[in-house]
Amino acid sequence: MKLKSNVRLLITCDSGAGAGKTTAAKYLSKQFGLNLLTSGLLYRYVAYKLIDSKKIATDILFLKKITKNINSKFLKNPKLYSPKITEYTSKIAKIKKVRQLLRGHQRKFATKKLAILEGRDMGILFPNADVKIFFKCSLKVASKRRFKEFKKTNNKMTLKKIEKSIKQRNLVDSTRKFSPLRIPFGAVVVDTTKMNKKQMFRRIFKIVEDKLLLKYGRNYKAR
Repeated sequence: MKLKSNVRLLITCDSGAGAGKTTAAKYLSKQFGLNLLTSGLLYRYVAYKLIDSKKIATDILFLKKITKNINSKFLKNPKLYSPKITEYTSKIAKIKKVRQLLRGHQRKFATKKLAILEGRDMGILFPNADVKIFFKCSLKVASKRRFKEFKKTNNKMTLKKIEKSIKQRNLVDSTRKFSPLRIPFGAVVVDTTKMNKKQMFRRIFKIVEDKLLLKYGRNYKAR
């Protein structure tokens, strides 16, 4: 679907691991022609740079250097998904200075006319977004989803390990002092525990469509 040139749309998608935010954000990006930013990749990028350069997370000058101009192409590098990077990412994501430095990049991205940002605190960072969606899912289902993903690239990961990892990551994110994982004010909560992809897609498409109808009437689509 192509939106009219006068339409501005900012969407945020938040959740813990395996609840569906990334899949949902990619779908909405494609359906409505939105620029997509996966904020979690920014933290993985920082984690990778710190490990690769053998730097520590308290090296402010180095952090400023690597976050000043982030190479968007590198965010697609499969190395960012290694178990080592994943583990370190959850640790540096708690650091206030790291989050502050990355917020500049996130805020700049959000100025695009059509944008969707997904992560764990995007709805908190952008309280005035047109649409804020918070996804939730049972730990058991989220773990099975992640296990299915990991089987393609990492056969050493077990369902038990993944469940433990998700539980720990969500606990860390929801209890950190700076920008914790929580439902943003005014967000629509979508529980994907018993939903398949098609059901989730229908639900979130309607959420966005209803907002566009409210804001622009029936003339939001370009011919």
